[in-house]
Amino acid sequence: MRMKFILFFLFALSSHMLWAQSFSNPLLPSGADPYSFYKGGYYYYTHTSGNRIDLWKSKTIDGLKTAERKTIWKAPPNTMYSKEIWAPEVMFIRGKWYAYFAADDGRNENHRMYVLENSSANPMEGEWVFKGKVADSTDKWAIDADIIDFKGQLYMVWSGWEGDQNGKQEIFIAKLKNPWTVDGPRVKISSPKYEWEKNGDLGHGEHVDVNEGPQFLTHGDKILIVYSASGCWTDFYALGTLSASASANLLNPASWTKSTQPVFQRSVANGVYAPGHNSFFKSPDGKEEWILYHANDQPGQGCGGFRSPRAQQFTWNADGTPNFGIPVKKGEAINAPSTN
Repeated sequence: MRMKFILFFLFALSSHMLWAQSFSNPLLPSGADPYSFYKGGYYYYTHTSGNRIDLWKSKTIDGLKTAERKTIWKAPPNTMYSKEIWAPEVMFIRGKWYAYFAADDGRNENHRMYVLENSSANPMEGEWVFKGKVADSTDKWAIDADIIDFKGQLYMVWSGWEGDQNGKQEIFIAKLKNPWTVDGPRVKISSPKYEWEKNGDLGHGEHVDVNEGPQFLTHGDKILIVYSASGCWTDFYALGTLSASASANLLNPASWTKSTQPVFQRSVANGVYAPGHNSFFKSPDGKEEWILYHANDQPGQGCGGFRSPRAQQFTWNADGTPNFGIPVKKGEAINAPSTN
């Protein structure tokens, strides 16, 4: 009897260990534009929540469903940044926490980028101070900013309009003087060019070509920007890349080479549609690289609340380009990020 009990205990323990070392997508029932920053043994996760910025703190990326969650900032009424809080990113830069987000006054054409600052070591504590708008001198429509401290220089990349009319979203880059101040002119480094970037029919004769959601990614002697292309309201939402030499002038459009084909796109076979607006994180041991993105389970679900956050590991091709593979099927077991 004792031997049977021991065997049963060992079986149960091994089953629990296997279960604990895997997870499945989605990470949450819904949540668009997911972003995660790993620091000090915790994932700090956020996504678009509408009129506020919510932050999750979790030991594991698959523990978000039960993780500590806090609203770190709620949009004040009657300002130019009171509504449509899109794609927040909470990150640690040069000793402090910063929360970047796009917002407007209820009119999409007034979307601009803004930032909060927190001096606390734990972003779930302390005070989030509104630092203001982050804009270049043109002060044009801007969303989806990402920041990198590259070779001692801060850069911001974002999706914006060339002028004041909707119709085309393009990717711009600029230097930052500090985490809340643009230093110098913006430079356009990507415009929708290929057919896979131009699925954007809104109906009634309206069409928008889209490059958005840019994210920095470094590897070896390259720096990349992974961006989302085509309208998020289409099933064809997909990822493309811009790549440059790490020694190049990042403010020179000629330094950047665009992928001719999408590098991550829908999988009808796996039931994953419109995957995009991604971010990146490393495993706790720093050995694995992971992509975090949102996607729909069914065709035609568009840009609403059906989008849910998902994660999967990716690798690198011999030519230094990322290999994101195919979006993993909902419910399929995935090995958790490595810890040792």
